[in-house]
Order: sequence, then structure tokens, then C-alpha cells
Amino acid sequence: MFTHHKIIQSLIAGGAAVLAMSAYAQDYRYQSAQPVQTQTAQTAQPVVPAAPAPAVQPAQPVQQQAAPAAPPCTNCGTVDTIRVIEKAGEGSAVGVIAGGVLGGLLGNQIGSGRGNTAATILGAAGGAYAGHQVEKNVKKTSHYEVNVRMDDGTTRSVSYDAEPGFRSGDKVRFVDGRLTRI
Repeated sequence: MFTHHKIIQSLIAGGAAVLAMSAYAQDYRYQSAQPVQTQTAQTAQPVVPAAPAPAVQPAQPVQQQAAPAAPPCTNCGTVDTIRVIEKAGEGSAVGVIAGGVLGGLLGNQIGSGRGNTAATILGAAGGAYAGHQVEKNVKKTSHYEVNVRMDDGTTRSVSYDAEPGFRSGDKVRFVDGRLTRI
């Protein structure tokens, strides 16, 4: 069983521990210039403050070494425009002759006598003209001209026989005279 003496001793020891912990906690919150002292009923025990926290130095800016910049791409640019250029085909005598023969045959089917002769001549002439135009359209060629604004400000053009698959604003690079997407 506890006696009064043991109870008082445990209360004093507990109170001293509480005071020591509160002084320890105070050291982290506020560093006073004078040490805190406490007294108990039996003895006066000074509470030793914890070692002072190291002074905080202002943060020094960290200088990062910049990676060496890559040299500018001399073959890179942006697609500026894409134009479809159509070149009319060359007509030859084959189209004229074939058209004239077909037109003459059709004209011969119209009318009789002098009207038949006139229709045959007009049909042959119209057929020759139509045959020439049809041959030119059949031999027509298209190609695509892609204009590229280079990163250095110059302009370069590349011609393609088929649709190149680029759009205005695409980033591209010249490789062996041809464009590739970046």
C-alpha cells in the first residue's frame, strides 16, 4: 500500500518531469535569453535548456548549370503552304483524228442530202475539237508543291507527284532532299 510519503514523492517526481517537458517544449518554440528555473517542495533544480538550434542561414540560390544548348536545326522548318499545280496535257493528232472520225459518223446519221453532208462536216469538226480536248484532259498531270518556312527564316520548296500527307503548320525536317515529320 502506498503511504503518504510515497504519494508525495511520486507527485513531486511527476511534477518535475512535467515541468522539464514543458521547458523542453518551450525551447523549440521560443529561445529565451535566461534559463528557466523551477522549484519543487524538496529541492530547487534548474532545468537546463536544450542545446540551441543551429542558426538558420538564408537560403543561397542554387545555380544550376544549364545544359549546353543544342545547335539550331538547319534543316528544320514549318510547312507554310501546299499547292496543287495542274499541268494540261499535250494534245496530239491521235485525239484530233479519232474525234473527227467519231464526229463525222454521228453527223452522217443526221438528215439526208445536203443536210447530211453539212452535218457530217460539222460533226467531224466538232469531234476533232472534242477529241483534242479529251486527249489533253486524259494526259493532264498534277503535282504538289510544299513550301516550307525554315527556322532560319528562309523558304524552301519541294515538289511531290502524289499527295505528300503534310498540312500547313506541320513541323518538318529535310532529309536527303525529302521532308520528314518531326
